[in-house]
Amino acid sequence: MNVLMVSSKVKEENVADARAAVDKLFQALEQARPAGVRYATTTLGDGLTIVALLALEPGQEHPLRTFPAYVELLESFEAWRAEPAVVERMTVTGSYGLF
Repeated sequence: MNVLMVSSKVKEENVADARAAVDKLFQALEQARPAGVRYATTTLGDGLTIVALLALEPGQEHPLRTFPAYVELLESFEAWRAEPAVVERMTVTGSYGLF
């Protein structure tokens, strides 16, 4: 299994907007329940950096690229970021109940 991790530091004045947009995305995911999507977000201790994790099976395409609420979130984050997003692809080498 692979995990796509995107870390975005948002401007302090946009933290509430970013959290609201993330909540809106999760509400849309709960309603639509798209197959094959395993997605989570966390906020780092600085309160400004939001980390998104998307689990992907080998060969699986990014399942949210065309999901309207996700596309809207990405567009909004462009204006809210304090610095460029960091994107990392990770391979899960061990997990106990997390992935």
